[in-house]
Amino acid sequence: MGFFEKISAGLKKTRDSLMGRLEDLAAGFTKVDEDFFDELEETLIMGDVGANVTMRIMDELRDRVRHAGITEPSEVIGQLREIITGLMGEESPLDLSTKPSVVLVIGVNGVGKTTTIGKMAAYLRGEGKQVLLAAADTFRAAAAEQLAVWADRAGAELIRHEEGSDPASVVFDAIHAGKSRGADVIICDTAGRLHNKKNLMDELSKIARVISRELPDAAVEVLLVLDATTGQNGLIQAKQFQEAAGITGIVLTKLDGTAKGGIAIAIAKELGVPVKYAGVGESVDDLKPFNAADFAQALI
Repeated sequence: MGFFEKISAGLKKTRDSLMGRLEDLAAGFTKVDEDFFDELEETLIMGDVGANVTMRIMDELRDRVRHAGITEPSEVIGQLREIITGLMGEESPLDLSTKPSVVLVIGVNGVGKTTTIGKMAAYLRGEGKQVLLAAADTFRAAAAEQLAVWADRAGAELIRHEEGSDPASVVFDAIHAGKSRGADVIICDTAGRLHNKKNLMDELSKIARVISRELPDAAVEVLLVLDATTGQNGLIQAKQFQEAAGITGIVLTKLDGTAKGGIAIAIAKELGVPVKYAGVGESVDDLKPFNAADFAQALI
């Protein structure tokens, strides 16, 4: 099943909620006027697109409607879909241009970080890549054990140390193992702490120094995993992690469990960081590379 089918099924709650209101809007208005725009604006905000991004969408939508002379409410919805696609940006695949490449995965506990790593490993293995996982979340009890289960399911190798070990040393060993074993991609789990930003920054900075020293020319992705069900709280988290670590992409999980999938639009626009993967189910193949046009089509 492709991204559109998966995301369409996964976004059913969002679409039922958002599209239902949009259809009611289109049916309830005979002309495109300020009352119509006000109702549309409220609908987007309720879908967790966010006030700031909704205002930008509405400004562009009004301009398009005026310049094109659109008078039918149903035609406005098509314009809205185009605007959302544009806001999400171009498709942005992982940069895996070196051997090995490194993917550093960050995020708070409970967002599905370790599960995402396992699914990503399975996806990359399916593309024929040799994948090695680094269990650098040495803080959370049983984190390495959970990752070991996923490594086994995905057919990936795993480097782990004892609980409480230095995360940077796990990454160091993983890099050397990856180089000696011919790994294409090294995916590193990290501790999901944000309440102490200094510790997090120090830990991630140390890991980054190890990567740049041992693999100075490697392609490095820093992916932030966010739980879509947290809505606007996810955007706050993303801004904090952006300050602490710098991120190259977003992985949105649990899009199948929320009626507020519009958060993907807010994150992409507010942070200027692309959504690279979307999680839309429990199965190992339910993590898919993100496609903005398909997302907008599935959303509206």
